[in-house]
Amino acid sequence: MDGGDDDVNDQVSAPVTSREQDAVRILLLIDGAAEPLPPPITDDAALVDAVGVVEGQLRLQKLDFWLRSPDFLADELLNDYERSGEPRLLDLAAQILDSEEPEVRRYPMLRHHFGAYEPLDDALAVLRSAGLVVRRRHGRVGRTSRHDYYLLARGREVARTVVAQAPAFRYYVDRVQLVLDLADGRGGNQLKERQYLQDEYATAARGTRIGSISARARSRLAQLRTEATVTDGVDA
Repeated sequence: MDGGDDDVNDQVSAPVTSREQDAVRILLLIDGAAEPLPPPITDDAALVDAVGVVEGQLRLQKLDFWLRSPDFLADELLNDYERSGEPRLLDLAAQILDSEEPEVRRYPMLRHHFGAYEPLDDALAVLRSAGLVVRRRHGRVGRTSRHDYYLLARGREVARTVVAQAPAFRYYVDRVQLVLDLADGRGGNQLKERQYLQDEYATAARGTRIGSISARARSRLAQLRTEATVTDGVDA
C-alpha cells in the first residue's frame, strides 16, 4: 500500500517543463549527439546548412530519458562500475546521488509501448520555426519508418550562445556528454533494451510516468562505497 501511495504522490508532484525549456534541452541534446555530415548531404534545400544529424526518434527519446532522469543515469553508471571496476564511474554516480539532482532535475517520462516517451512536437516546432533544427521522415506514404533530426548551422550557433549567455544551461551540456558516454554509440533499440532491464522502467503501466529509483540507487551507492573501502583496505 505504501508503495502505491508513493507512486501516486510521485505522479502528482513530479516537476514539468515548459515548451521553451524542452526546446532548449532538445537543442543541446541534438547539438551534442549529432553525427557530422559530409557536404553536400542532399538536394533538400532546407538541409543545405545542416551540420549534423541524430538518426531515429527512438535514439533521441532514449537519450533524453537519461538526460531527464538523473536517478536512472546514476544507477546505470553504477552498473558500468560493477562491470569495469573503474573508480571514475563510482565518483560520477556519487556526484549525482549525493546532491539534490535526482529531485530537482528529474522530469519523468511516460511509459509508452516502446519504453520511455514524451511528445517532441511542441519543442521541435519552436526549433523549426527558429531555423535551428529540421526533422525529416523516412518511409512510404502512410507509414513512417524513421525520423531524423538535422542540426542546422544556426542551431549550433544558438546552442553555443545559449550556454555562454545562460551558464545554468552548462548543466545540460555536461550531462549530454555523460549520457553519450554511457550510450557508447548504441542505437535506439539497443538503448531501449538496456533501459528495459530496470524493473521500475519495465513494469511501469503504459500511459503513466516512470517512477523514481533515487532511494534504491542511493542505497546501492552506499553499499558499493563500503565494498570499495574494504577492498582498498585489503589491498593496502
